[in-house]
Amino acid sequence: MTQLSPTLELAKDLISRPSVTPEDAGCQELMISRLEALGFKIERLPFEEVTNFWARRGDSGPVFCFAGHTDVVPSGPEEKWQFPPFEPVIEEGYLCGRGAADMKGSLAAFVTAVERFVAHHPDHEGSIALLITSDEEGPFVNGTTRVIDHLEARNEKIDWCIVGEPSSTDKVGDIIKNGRRGSLSGTLKVRGIQGHVAYPHLVRNPIHEAAPALAELAATVWDEGNEFFPPTSFQISNIHAGTGATNVVPGHVDIAFNFRFSTEVTADALKTRVRDILDRHGLEWDIDWVLSGNPFLTAAGSLVDAARESIRTVLGYETELSTSGGTSDGRFIAPTGAQVVELGPCNATIHKINERVRTRDLDDLSALYENILARLLVKA
Repeated sequence: MTQLSPTLELAKDLISRPSVTPEDAGCQELMISRLEALGFKIERLPFEEVTNFWARRGDSGPVFCFAGHTDVVPSGPEEKWQFPPFEPVIEEGYLCGRGAADMKGSLAAFVTAVERFVAHHPDHEGSIALLITSDEEGPFVNGTTRVIDHLEARNEKIDWCIVGEPSSTDKVGDIIKNGRRGSLSGTLKVRGIQGHVAYPHLVRNPIHEAAPALAELAATVWDEGNEFFPPTSFQISNIHAGTGATNVVPGHVDIAFNFRFSTEVTADALKTRVRDILDRHGLEWDIDWVLSGNPFLTAAGSLVDAARESIRTVLGYETELSTSGGTSDGRFIAPTGAQVVELGPCNATIHKINERVRTRDLDDLSALYENILARLLVKA
């Protein structure tokens, strides 16, 4: 039987632990045991039901941080999986199992990259850190954001951060996420007057009243984007109304929507424009807003340059910078002043049945992480 690399062995061990959010299932203690052996100081930082830790090797700056999460989304119907989701299998060059791509493969690559780097450079410059949570796939209330608050309270700063989210498309490292759009969600309630459909003069149909305003919201150009971000988008994700009877005009309609917004606009500006449109249509309304994160961008600089050069050196091709996709915990780290990029395996199967990642990609990823560390924390 072929001997697996340390990265694949660790990835399999992590996947075998059913850490469905917010559970950690022992993943972090496994990582901690490897890091303590390298001289990392560990802070376990549980908040409510969420398991977190901050590990640091070194007392001086600059601080290079790997950030990630041990929690995974539910597997869905296990009988539809080719192999049991928490019994990792290597099949035809792929590591299969829940979390293989998102993101236990990256966690394993973090640890093995650091192990090799410390072995070669025990007296490296600055500090290496890991910020790991079990709350990225959940409500993201007691995870990375709480750890960052803890670090900020004592003025402990991260200079460079790689988030191990699955950023790649066709091959590992072909895409680096150097920013993310902001996410602003709203639940809009438009009120009318309930009554019998046969007596329209006695009712006020909130669906009819809301429709023109929704059409205007959907057609509005919120901004033109810029060289780093596409234009801000508005999407309605749910409309719900009615009593269940076909002969009753409902008394209200609930509309769920989301903005993915660029740095050309602010959440407050979007809220104001939505309010103005609703008022112009004469609606009786209210909105509950949830700001999941503001946009962030890490443009040209030492971290982006190091990642690009490492991909060119280790893998032999150029990478592309992108801000597409959903949100990540990078949105909590970037506002502290850190340079943040996301670099991880291919994302084609994340959250899907039969999640998998190419085995060679995890070894390549570990090599990339080690090379980036060397570029930033070893004197020329």
